[in-house]
Amino acid sequence: MEPMDIVGKSKEDASLPKATMTKIIKEMLPPDVRVARDAQDLLIECCVEFINLISSESNEVCSREEKRTIAPEHVLKALQVLGFGEYIDEVYAAYEQHKLETMQDSLKGGKWSNGAEMTEEEALAEQQRMFAEARARMNGGAAPPKEPDSDQTLDS
Repeated sequence: MEPMDIVGKSKEDASLPKATMTKIIKEMLPPDVRVARDAQDLLIECCVEFINLISSESNEVCSREEKRTIAPEHVLKALQVLGFGEYIDEVYAAYEQHKLETMQDSLKGGKWSNGAEMTEEEALAEQQRMFAEARARMNGGAAPPKEPDSDQTLDS
């Protein structure tokens, strides 16, 4: 029978993307250093085991505090308990940077936003222009010439 982890999946089911891990490994080493495929696989397995260890201890910390959701504080406490206290400042800094980047992404309006805000009138005019171009293409004609931006023709 296969060894099972705490969520009921076999150890073989838990892995990290090889391409991503290979990229991380190569970025950390000088360009003239090569890593054997077996060594890459071993490093990936070590990362999976480390994540399992930290997750398990974070769950224990969370349970001792009678919480049901593992929070970043629980992960930091788990690092301390497991003897990785020297990394806490660096991990916390990375976490803060992640929060900052996530907040900036959400302020930009998500991945589909181009960062420029349009008024409702501008959006409607753009929509009408795009519809006209699509109609022209469907009818076999060329797209109508693009109209100049209204901002350029208005006097301030």
